[in-house]
Amino acid sequence: MSVLATLTMSACGSGSGDGSGGGSADGPVDLRMTVWTADESQLALFQEIADAYVAENADTVSSVTFETLPFEEYTTGLTTQIAGGNPPDLAWIFESSAPEFVQSGALMDLRPVLSETEGYQVDDLDSDALRLWESDDALYAYPFSNSPFGVFVNTDQLAAAGQPMPAELVADGTWTWDAAADMAAAAAAKSGKSGLVVRDFNYSNWGNLATIWNGWGARPWSEDGTSCEFDSPEMVGALSWFHEQVFTESAIPGPGTTADFFAGDAAMTVTQISRASALDGSFGWDLLPLPAGPEQQQNVIGQAGIGVLADGPNAEAAADFLAYFTNPENSERLAQYFPPPRTSLLNAETLKAANPKLSAEQLQSVVVEGIQGAVTKPAHPNFAKLQQTIRAELDSLWKADADVEAVTASVCEAATPLLSD
Repeated sequence: MSVLATLTMSACGSGSGDGSGGGSADGPVDLRMTVWTADESQLALFQEIADAYVAENADTVSSVTFETLPFEEYTTGLTTQIAGGNPPDLAWIFESSAPEFVQSGALMDLRPVLSETEGYQVDDLDSDALRLWESDDALYAYPFSNSPFGVFVNTDQLAAAGQPMPAELVADGTWTWDAAADMAAAAAAKSGKSGLVVRDFNYSNWGNLATIWNGWGARPWSEDGTSCEFDSPEMVGALSWFHEQVFTESAIPGPGTTADFFAGDAAMTVTQISRASALDGSFGWDLLPLPAGPEQQQNVIGQAGIGVLADGPNAEAAADFLAYFTNPENSERLAQYFPPPRTSLLNAETLKAANPKLSAEQLQSVVVEGIQGAVTKPAHPNFAKLQQTIRAELDSLWKADADVEAVTASVCEAATPLLSD
């Protein structure tokens, strides 16, 4: 059974689905939000905001608890709670699962609550940021994080290898994936460490390769999600390039290699700005936009939403807390980790106040400009099954003698039935 079917059955089983029932209890209630972060500084900020809310609303909410589920198993853990009749009140949702959750009927329409909350400024929310989480006129999750991917570079390792600074290449328009790979390979050869790491890819989370393949004009499936495009010339070109950088050029560490850029184990990493909190000053670094591929320079964002479970125990109170948690003032506080969808906050000056480790120039080029015209990581109503199936087919690609065209053809053969399921 698909995750979508599980959610739909759960949503139809115990409530109206509009948040008016939701099993709300009489008197103060305890709210629970599932999250995937285990970062203590992030959790502490969440709790500060929650405690302030409880202090102002003690007659309706007695506590707010943030429950961390493992990142790798987050969606499975969440849907297991829903199917088991123990849904959280609020939940973070991956962009990859957004279509599935939006169509499921499991989430409450937030638009009425946000529109009616004094001082919320709904008109400040970027319409493009909301699109993935909408259906008709309803908004089923608030996209609290709109985080562009960029490239962190260890300038000490690059300098030791006699390489130019990537910022110079950005300035003269020659910051490309080929240039980045050449510099990473040189730095790795000099340091004996790793070159370019696509963080959290780990040869399993293939969706993170969207940060690279978009530069070739590739995508995993058609815009309407019904046709596989893994076997397109663009995707074959992108994956062939990646394969060459791993197994021929040694610019990218191969399967089984653990290399943490923030511990000084790699020259470059592709990741999001929230990871800047891990920088401890032990080496020189810079942050650059994604390089250009042979077709284009394409900004890519990872997006995450907060939804209220329509049949959760305290749906109305949960929606009111979400409106407080994401109001203009708290969105500005959260911006140090999660770029908000509020247009008034998407400027270098505001983001600099929330991200002291990053310069205004870095924030402007990577975040402010990185959100403009960006595409999100892959998302599909049947993503859970697609994720597993495509991962299994791609396993044969991560070998030195792999036939890229044959592998991508096998991906489409396995994925096509799921795209129309």
